[in-house]
Amino acid sequence: MNSEDPRQPGHKVIGLWLLGVCAMVFVMVVLGGLTRLTHSGLSMVEWKPLTGWLPPMSEAVWQELFDKYRATPEYKKLNAGMTLAEFESIFWLEFVHRVWGRLIGIFVAVPMVFFALKRWLDRRLGLKLVGLFVLGGLQGGLGWFMVMSGLVDDPNVSPYRLTAHLGLALAIYGLAFWWALDLLRGYRRESGERIARRAAIGLCALIFTTILSGGFVAGNDAGLTYNTFPLMDGRWVPPGLFEMTPFYRNFFENLATVQFDHRVLAITTFCLVVIFWLWGRNRITAPGTRRLLAGLVVAVLLQVSLGITTLLLAVPLIPAALHQAVAIGVFTLSLWLCHDLRR
Repeated sequence: MNSEDPRQPGHKVIGLWLLGVCAMVFVMVVLGGLTRLTHSGLSMVEWKPLTGWLPPMSEAVWQELFDKYRATPEYKKLNAGMTLAEFESIFWLEFVHRVWGRLIGIFVAVPMVFFALKRWLDRRLGLKLVGLFVLGGLQGGLGWFMVMSGLVDDPNVSPYRLTAHLGLALAIYGLAFWWALDLLRGYRRESGERIARRAAIGLCALIFTTILSGGFVAGNDAGLTYNTFPLMDGRWVPPGLFEMTPFYRNFFENLATVQFDHRVLAITTFCLVVIFWLWGRNRITAPGTRRLLAGLVVAVLLQVSLGITTLLLAVPLIPAALHQAVAIGVFTLSLWLCHDLRR
């Protein structure tokens, strides 16, 4: 019997648990986006992965933490004169973000030990879950590596590190979701259409790339410029698109290029999803798969609308956070579609 056959003992429970992991990672990504949008991410200047569970419990501890923050470039260059009360308002969000990450670690580790003791894990599934736990630990380290880049001279984290942090979160989410589908649904063969399968994989890769490009938009604060649509300050192609040297830096650091790339990727994704839906609604035989494809069209339309709204309003908190949350929903539907169309 296949190691991921949902008829095996405990596999339904493990599949549901993996969906719980996905839900926690989703919340983590949204919290990370809110932390970025409120400029709270550099408020905690120390990383204590094994301790640091408790918040500041006295005025003296608060003052000590505030004094450490006042020594950072962000305070000196951007927040000089900030009061202790104002510091507390940005500290809490970053604190919750870090504690939630530790809770995810516990939520992964403790049930995994229970499943092993129940002998619900064969070698293959056990290695997958151990790998998921290891990736979670690496994600925590990468998060601190990202924060460190904003504690030296420039009070902004590296867009490369921020995007890597986002990308690894998506990878963890995607693996957990895919394995959950394996355990709960098995190897369903709802459609043998080779073209549809390849198109779904290509769309999933494009959606993942588009989300990463959004990471560079956030990392460079590129959403605060060119706040018009569809033109970029009156032009289809803005000036200075490739003015940086070496050339590759334009795609990751040039504000005009970073935002232009994200626009092009998002519009391309939307168009291709609609084309795929028009092509596949009469060719894909399984009703469940057709509903997934229709849901993907709706989700992408909502995502594009939120993206344009966020841009035109110069990145307000709620639309921007929703834009990031719906992006994960689009990614989820594309993964699910790939799973249904797999060989």
